[in-house]
Amino acid sequence: MPTITPYDWTLRPAVPEDVEAVAELRAVVMRADLERLGRYDEHRVRQRLRDAFLPEHTSVIDSGGAFAGCVTLRPGADGWWLENFLLSPALQGHGIGSAVLRSLLARADAERLTVRLDVLRGSAARRLYERHGFGLEREDAVDVFLVREPVVREATP
Repeated sequence: MPTITPYDWTLRPAVPEDVEAVAELRAVVMRADLERLGRYDEHRVRQRLRDAFLPEHTSVIDSGGAFAGCVTLRPGADGWWLENFLLSPALQGHGIGSAVLRSLLARADAERLTVRLDVLRGSAARRLYERHGFGLEREDAVDVFLVREPVVREATP
């Protein structure tokens, strides 16, 4: 396998035809956490994505010219909800997820938008988000809700 760097990715707007690739990736990526929580259902994990897929707010992550993942930024009351941030397991750990997240958060900061998301309790993804400034907002028996306020940089004179 060739060396993968955090620069080997691009974002493109999703189209409705991306839904099945995204649903399949969701099932693969979320399986271990859902099984750990006793909530994995092979059909439901895919159908929930299909029912909620918003191509107009979703970007597909391509790496090496191939589908590698996706991320949805859904408008919320005071900012964005980051949803369906999914990356192929083969590409995890190479810095691509952090690079994509940094680019999205830079946009949120520029627009002074709060970003919210939720992760499954015990998910390793929580550490990624916390490294990028997200903090605990609330949690329940299954989900952990995180929030990140915009970082406003002072203009240099």
